[in-house]
Amino acid sequence: MARIKGGMNAKKKHNRVLKLAKGYRGARSKQYRIAKQSVMRALASSYAGRKERKRQFRRLWIARINAAARLNGLSYSKFMYGLKLAEVDINRKMLAEMAVNDPDGFKTLADLAKEKIA
Repeated sequence: MARIKGGMNAKKKHNRVLKLAKGYRGARSKQYRIAKQSVMRALASSYAGRKERKRQFRRLWIARINAAARLNGLSYSKFMYGLKLAEVDINRKMLAEMAVNDPDGFKTLADLAKEKIA
């Protein structure tokens, strides 16, 4: 039986990696071995970045809620505690959206939270 060499498959594998490395600088986009290392690191970083983005958004929402709560005479933690006591289930993303675009609605929630704490 004739031996089949793996040149076609190797070439396909190399091209797949080099395609991912397109746009990288210097040897990182030209040489397979160096490109493979760069692509592996980039894919790992992009995975971590997707997790990090969620954390950063939560931080942003909390900062916005805190700023709006302080304009209404409450700290962030007291505001959230008051909402919990009032059994208001609104997530931080929506609260931050209200804080920016609907200050009157946010003030209503702040007053409700104040009332429940006192």
